[in-house]
Amino acid sequence: MTDAIAIVAGRATGPVLASTEPLSFWGGVEPANGRVIDASHPLKGRSVSGAILMLPLSRGSCSGSGVLLDLVIGGRGPAAIIFSEPEDVLTLGALVAREMFAKSLPVLRVSREVFGELCAADELTIEEDRIVVGGREYPVAPAPAGQLDLTDDECAMRDGGNGEATAIAMRVICAMAAQQGATSLVPITQAHIDGCIYASPANLTFAERMVELGARVSVPTTMNAISVDRENWRGQGMDPDFGNPAERLADAYVGMGCAPTFTCAPYLLESAPHQAEAIAWAESNAVVFANSILGARTAKHPDFLDLCIAVTGRAPCAGVYLDDHRRPAVILEIDGPEVPGDAFWPLVGYVAGARATDGIPLLRGLADAGPRPDDLKALCAAFGTMSAAPMLHVEGVTPEADLEPLPDAPTIHISRAELRETWKRLNDGPEEVDLIAIGSPHASLEELRILRDALGGGTIRVPIIATAGRRIISEAGGDGILDDLRKSGVRVFPDICWCSIREPVFPRETSVVLTNSGKYAHYGPGLSGRQVRLAGMHDCIGAALTGSAPPRIPDWLA
Repeated sequence: MTDAIAIVAGRATGPVLASTEPLSFWGGVEPANGRVIDASHPLKGRSVSGAILMLPLSRGSCSGSGVLLDLVIGGRGPAAIIFSEPEDVLTLGALVAREMFAKSLPVLRVSREVFGELCAADELTIEEDRIVVGGREYPVAPAPAGQLDLTDDECAMRDGGNGEATAIAMRVICAMAAQQGATSLVPITQAHIDGCIYASPANLTFAERMVELGARVSVPTTMNAISVDRENWRGQGMDPDFGNPAERLADAYVGMGCAPTFTCAPYLLESAPHQAEAIAWAESNAVVFANSILGARTAKHPDFLDLCIAVTGRAPCAGVYLDDHRRPAVILEIDGPEVPGDAFWPLVGYVAGARATDGIPLLRGLADAGPRPDDLKALCAAFGTMSAAPMLHVEGVTPEADLEPLPDAPTIHISRAELRETWKRLNDGPEEVDLIAIGSPHASLEELRILRDALGGGTIRVPIIATAGRRIISEAGGDGILDDLRKSGVRVFPDICWCSIREPVFPRETSVVLTNSGKYAHYGPGLSGRQVRLAGMHDCIGAALTGSAPPRIPDWLA
């Protein structure tokens, strides 16, 4: 590649804030002030505001585009962002800022060599055609315009024939397609919206602006978990200053024709896609599950792009929509236990994501453990938290695991010792716990059944909160599971998930949380300000009944 290209052109000067570790803006950066809140990130406590932010790429949540847009609109954003690898989520936030709000945030991609040199600078200046560091200049080329071959219908959408909202949506899609190197768009059969979570006020600003412009989805479109229990938040004591805009955001998407499914596990719905079906999902865990386990095809679409694609029914034909881009880029040989506990799956997903930060991995050594659907759900969620890759393969388990790895795919050994060290870090914390968190991603019916059966009618001493989709909660009610859980003291909430739960639904007196989710074990400390520990389902239940969970290495990992 050219040493430096301007994905989003502009000018900026500022101090360099650099890291070689990817960062998720959602759950990793506080929208109100730009401070890094990811408890495990090297930049924790630093502010991105006004800085030339240098990252290899982003990772984790698709909602980072909304956090970045809010920072930019509010004047709290970085002065510019420089990546060393292709990146979509934050880039999309910058494109929307330019397209809809006339706000400039330069986004550049540079070679790895230049990235390393710029990281060593204290301050730099970005001009339209160069980067200036001290007395040295690095030429910056414009982003390749590309040759996007649009159909007559797609041209009509872009040029305003279907209304202004559709025209804006198509222009954003075309801009993303160009930077992804796509030469055409792909029709999609369904979409899943992640931008309905109230990650920042910018999410509402964008959605209501699209409503004003007449936006309507053109394909069946489901919705992610939202930020309040839609029907009950007032009775739960939620602050109206948060509850009202969160409700308006959800209603805006419903008003544009989206189905109010309000779940971060759309693969548990009857509308789950089939193998090779081209779809457009956002929400990191859902994207990884759809590609990896179902064999469907979707990029890891950022918030806002999800709606643009749902409105037009088109996505850039790039990345994992293409056969060759689904091949493994790295092989992970995992020294796993013969009979693992359920907590093994979020653990190995977490480690795999940390090892394969941007390339699709092939995981070997797991087939004999016979992972169940919920194990694979936990694996994909933890992987999607740590990696930017939209899918993984598990040899002997997932439908495309026989795809030939790329010629230069390295093989990395993940030892039992590495798994133990990661476990110690995620499980570490006080023995006494105050809250049990189940349902990140949303719990399945089987998970609620396991929870009910393990409690055995006992009354809990430590609160358990489980979040699940409306469909699963309805089924649990019909099976008697919901009543049994409530009799034991378990609270089950629809619509929200652990990535959006807030006080007072999240008990204010909580200091230490125990969860069976690798995803929430990572994001929880930054989101809640509490200590969050990872454990298996049965250890979580034991802690709920006794009040304690001593940190320990599980027998299956010893």
